[in-house]
Amino acid sequence: MSLEPLDVVALTAAAVLLLLAVVLVAAEEALSRFSLVRAQSMAAVEPKRARRLIALLTEPESTRNPLRLIIITAQLVQAVLVAVLAYRFLSWPWVAVVVAVNIVVTFVVAEAVPRTLAILHTERVALLSAGPVAVLLRLGPVRLVARGLIGLTNWIVPGSGLRTGPFALPEELIAFADAAVEDDVIEQTERDLIESVIEFGDTIVREVMVPRTDMTTVERRLTVEEALEVTSAAGFSRVPAVGDNVDDVVGLVYVKDLIRAELDGRPDQQVNTLLRPTWFVPETKKVADLLQEMQKEKFHMAVAVDEYGGVAGLVTLEDLIEELVGEIVDEYDVEEAMLERQLDGTLRVDARILIDELNAVADINLPEGDWDTVGGLVLDVFGRVPSRGDECEVDGYRLRVEQIHGRRITKVVISLPAPAQPQDVTE
Repeated sequence: MSLEPLDVVALTAAAVLLLLAVVLVAAEEALSRFSLVRAQSMAAVEPKRARRLIALLTEPESTRNPLRLIIITAQLVQAVLVAVLAYRFLSWPWVAVVVAVNIVVTFVVAEAVPRTLAILHTERVALLSAGPVAVLLRLGPVRLVARGLIGLTNWIVPGSGLRTGPFALPEELIAFADAAVEDDVIEQTERDLIESVIEFGDTIVREVMVPRTDMTTVERRLTVEEALEVTSAAGFSRVPAVGDNVDDVVGLVYVKDLIRAELDGRPDQQVNTLLRPTWFVPETKKVADLLQEMQKEKFHMAVAVDEYGGVAGLVTLEDLIEELVGEIVDEYDVEEAMLERQLDGTLRVDARILIDELNAVADINLPEGDWDTVGGLVLDVFGRVPSRGDECEVDGYRLRVEQIHGRRITKVVISLPAPAQPQDVTE
C-alpha cells in the first residue's frame, strides 16, 4: 500500500507535533526553574527578552496551565496519528510494536532530553523560548480552553479547588535550604536565617515577650533620683511606669529623660511628669505584624495584655529581631544559660524555655499542649504550684523542680528515659 497525500500530511503533522512538544517541554522546565528576581536583574543586559520573561513569570498560573495543555495535546495527537498510520500499513502485532517504540521515543526525545537540557542551561533556554511561548500563549483559543479546563477542575475537586497557583510547604522550603547547604550554594548561617524567617510568621507575642513576673517597672510616684536607682540597677533604657499594681501601666519612662531632669537640677521631680505613651498589644498578636507596626509607628516597646485586659508581659524590638538572628548580647550582659547538660546526663533548664525550642536543641520529645514553656508543662502535670524537689514523670521523662521563686518555677532538671535494652531471644 503506497502513501497517499493524507498519509504524508499525517506523518508530517506527527513529526511537527513531536518537535513542538520538545521545544515546549524545555521551555516549561526552564520557566519553572527561573526566578522572577533573576529575570528582573537581567533587564539591563537583555531588555527585550527579559521583559518577555518577566511577563511570563509574573503570573505563573497563567503561563504554565496553557503551556501544559499544549504539551499534552501535542503528545496525545502525535501518538494517535502514529497509531493510525501504523494501523493502515501494518498488522496488529506490528502496530503494538510501533506504539511501544513511539512511547519510548516520546519519553526520551520529548521529555527526558529537553528537561535535562533546560536544567543544564536554564537561563539560555528560558531567554530563547520566552518570545515563542509568549506569542503562543496569546492565542485566544489556547487561553480560553485552558481557562475552561482549569475551571472544570476547580468544580470537580471538593472545596474551592486550586485557584491561587502552586503551593510550597514550610518544610519543603527548609528542605530546599538544606539541599543548598549540602551543595555549597548557601552557608549554614543563611540556612538558619531562612528557617527563622519561615517560623517568624507563625510566632506570637506570648512566645517572645518578657513575662510580667520578670518585668522591671517603676512606680509613677517615685522621684527622678529614686527611678534612676531602679533603672541603673536593671540596665534598661526604658521601663514601664505603673500605678497601683503591675496591671496598671500608665506610661513608659525613658532613662534619658531621667538623666536630663537630674542634670537640670530636678532630682525630686516625680516620674509621673515624664511619662511617654505606651503601646498595648494582645499577647496573641503575630510578631511579624507587630514588627511592621513598630516600624510604621516608630516605637520600640509594647505591653502585651491577655484576653482579660491584664498585663501579660513586655515585648521589645530587640526581642523580635532576636527571633530572626538569635540572641543579641552586649559586653555588659550576664546571660544565664537556658539549657545546661549535666555530667550525669540530665538537662538543667530554665523553666521559661519554650517546649518546641528545647525539643529541637536537646533532641528530645516533651509533649506540647496548652502550655508554651517547661514551667507551664510542670504546672499542668501537678495541677498546683509544686514545691522545691517535687518530681513528676511525663512520657518517660522525669522532671524535678530544682528552684522556685515565690509561686514561679525557675529551674527544672529533666532526666531522660533509659535506652531500651535489647532482649535476648533463645531457641
